[in-house]
Amino acid sequence: MTRRRLRTAPAPLPQRDGIDPVRVRLPVDGAEAWATLRDHLVERLSAGDGVIDAMIAEGRIVRADGSAVTATAAYEPGGQVWFHRDLAPETPVPFPVGIVYRDEHIVVADKPHFLATTPRGSHVTETALARLRRDLDIPALGPAHRLDRLTAGLVLFVVRPQDRGKYQTLFGDRLVTKEYEAVAPYDPAVALPVTLRSRIEKERGVLAAREIPGGEPNAETGVRLDGRAGPLGLYRLAPHTGRTHQLRVHMNSLGLPILGDPLYPEVTDPVAPGDFRRPLQLLARSLEFRDPVTGHEHRFVSARTLRAWTSYDSWAAEPADQ
Repeated sequence: MTRRRLRTAPAPLPQRDGIDPVRVRLPVDGAEAWATLRDHLVERLSAGDGVIDAMIAEGRIVRADGSAVTATAAYEPGGQVWFHRDLAPETPVPFPVGIVYRDEHIVVADKPHFLATTPRGSHVTETALARLRRDLDIPALGPAHRLDRLTAGLVLFVVRPQDRGKYQTLFGDRLVTKEYEAVAPYDPAVALPVTLRSRIEKERGVLAAREIPGGEPNAETGVRLDGRAGPLGLYRLAPHTGRTHQLRVHMNSLGLPILGDPLYPEVTDPVAPGDFRRPLQLLARSLEFRDPVTGHEHRFVSARTLRAWTSYDSWAAEPADQ
């Protein structure tokens, strides 16, 4: 017998600045350890002295029905509570998110460098998802895939939650044709075009991914040279898989590290917040796929350019203006 997935109840709090409230599920096991909801949240969230008490006093923590949790409310095994986190200030990324295409099912955005796709770590409100939810007034908007924060270009977002899995499956099943552009050193000794296959692994907490010599390949990238200007080359990259940092790792393995890469060939000092000079010269140029909802054949192309290719001196010396 097939088990039906239970739908998640809608959040009792609206989004704030394009960010969903946090949901905390209350465990059934070990419920005797907490007499009150307040005791559980203080222990579980480690929010600092007095933070949970202040949030409760202000009515900012609510149950699934929207009722506010009180300081003496009994613990509710199997229940849920919701609240908005107090977010740290973020340095604004001063570049717009372009809209390449929009219909009732999808939004194709042209993301700038330095802007994260979705909230993660210290990047929450300054993300493409939060901006688009606010600017387009689509609270339910969600990503079908992601780009690294330092990579610019096309990202597919889904308008209706019930459609999201269909579009995500396109990427998981490799039914989307993707092409990237990169600016890197030119080396006549590197024979191109070439298809690279290797095993790439990324450990949690380690900034750079690494290739495992002799490992079973899990990453494949086609690389060709599209142009040359003095010591630089413009490269067309076709990933057939989607490992973390795959294109950056494979270009580095050719001895052609992408310009502006702070991790490959070696990890350098982190870029200071607000320093938008010398963005990574990697661009998600095109997406092509058959729409799983409408059946339409789509091909989208980014309008962005790579600064080091169009004006190397400007990229190397001046603040980015994208």
